[in-house]
Amino acid sequence: MGHDGQQIGIKPLPEALAIARELDLDLVEVAAQANPPVCRVMDYGKYKYEAAQKAKESRRKTSNVVIKEMKYRPKIGGGDFDTKTRKVEHFLAEGHKVKVTLTFRGREVYHPELGKKILDQVEEAVKDVGRVEIFPRIDGRNMTMVLAPDKRAQAAKQKADAAAAAEASEVAGEAPAAPTPTEEPPADEASETSEA
Repeated sequence: MGHDGQQIGIKPLPEALAIARELDLDLVEVAAQANPPVCRVMDYGKYKYEAAQKAKESRRKTSNVVIKEMKYRPKIGGGDFDTKTRKVEHFLAEGHKVKVTLTFRGREVYHPELGKKILDQVEEAVKDVGRVEIFPRIDGRNMTMVLAPDKRAQAAKQKADAAAAAEASEVAGEAPAAPTPTEEPPADEASETSEA
């Protein structure tokens, strides 16, 4: 095959090499298994460069998913639960998977329903940004669950937030807020401050 994509036909090797040298290009074997072998006249350096660029572009498009881990306890306090759950939401919004580990200590292991309750609360709290990929299961003294980012839920939440913001701006536009009066200090106080 020629450099412009045209079929040259079956040529002996010396003649094919002469055609490639005449065009100042390379003779590259494309299909060695064919009978006769298929060769192409092309700029091999340019071909390698373009292949490297395509490979680089495809690597750039692939997302590197990292599994983050957040640890909970069955007797976790409300503030700690909220803080950890906000961090889980943050990880999911960034596109990471999150492994939620609930650790039992002592006799807590005999009450897995307490751990399941905590994990259900986490699942409910992050339903706008993620979904359960691996449902809760007990592994020794731990109960684990894996959450994955849910693009559809995130898009729906953003759309709902935008609609709520637009509605709030419409309501604000219909009833303008009354200007707040500014208080001026009495004349005596103003003259004292200017003299000092």
